[in-house]
Amino acid sequence: MKKTIIRLILAAAVVALGFAQTACTGKSKTDSEAKAKVDSVHPRIIIAYVTSGSDVMPDPNSMTHINYAFGHVNQTFNGIDVANPDRLHQISALKQQNPDLKVILSVGGWGSGRFSEMAADSLNRASFAADAKRVIDEFNLDGIDIDWEYPTSSSAGISSSPDDTQNYTLLMRDLRSAIGPDKLLTLATPGNARFYDFPAILPYVDFINIMSYDIGTAAAHKHQAPLYESEHTRLTADQALKAHLEAGIPKDKLTLGLPFYGRGAYEYPDYMDYKDFKLLDSCTIVWDEKAQVPYIANSKGELVMGYNDPRAIEIKCKYILDNDLLGAMYWEYTCDDAQGTLRKIVTDYMMGQKGLDYQQAPAEHYVPTDTTAPAPKPAPAIPAN
Repeated sequence: MKKTIIRLILAAAVVALGFAQTACTGKSKTDSEAKAKVDSVHPRIIIAYVTSGSDVMPDPNSMTHINYAFGHVNQTFNGIDVANPDRLHQISALKQQNPDLKVILSVGGWGSGRFSEMAADSLNRASFAADAKRVIDEFNLDGIDIDWEYPTSSSAGISSSPDDTQNYTLLMRDLRSAIGPDKLLTLATPGNARFYDFPAILPYVDFINIMSYDIGTAAAHKHQAPLYESEHTRLTADQALKAHLEAGIPKDKLTLGLPFYGRGAYEYPDYMDYKDFKLLDSCTIVWDEKAQVPYIANSKGELVMGYNDPRAIEIKCKYILDNDLLGAMYWEYTCDDAQGTLRKIVTDYMMGQKGLDYQQAPAEHYVPTDTTAPAPKPAPAIPAN
């Protein structure tokens, strides 16, 4: 009987102590849970593409991952050719300045072929995977990114086969086996989420980068990277996210792609870095309130350049946070201006105080996308450029 009374007294004391601690700190259980939620999702990751042809060295503290562009399937379909290997060594050495930085070799890119032949042959596929492990070891890398654009499609002027999607799954399986469980294996996908058997590859990959840009052409007076629908869109970043979610990919395995360049026509060139933007005397900048991006219009009011400015990039960063995505990806580091205007916004929201402040804002500020909505069907075709 005495032991029972003692246990009851001790239990009451523990409960009282818990109330006292809550009163002293002024923090409720709800407050603690809210803080824990913010802490659990911040910081996000930032994948910055860095190209082989540039001599600009990126700030290694402004991103979490660098995708080095590019490596390519070799001429014999059984290995990897690295573009400018000396530069890849230099990029990898940035980890000495930031030990948390991850450097990944991205293999492929628009117009980079020989994937179909390599993936179709079991011996070539195994040799390619083994060579990926060699490249990781030789350059002290943290993983491999596969940017095959796209399985079963020859729109980029590369060979393709109806068996590519199945062979892609086998390739990712073999790569994971070769590089081991501790190295990163990622891929870049188009906005329409076609060409891949996502349920089959998910066990092998760490995350997926949505190329939510180049999804409209100025030649057709369409935005190249809008967030939402308007009369100037053919596909949007919001629709791209929904298409990937509907394909069965968890949101914490998805990054949203941001363009640091514009796509033009008529009065403007097809491609222009953000740092090179100039407004012609005959043109004006228009903000598309529906699409939440700007565009440059000619004297007729026609869209002749679609791009993302600092306002659009900030809105997309908030969208990433609102939808609990893994993070942001951008193409590419040197497209930004000398001040780093666009990438600083991404860093501040994905890794810095602005992101924390935004996530701690009142709930009514959040407008997450409806992840139950169906993706557009049929999915639009990938543009040639």
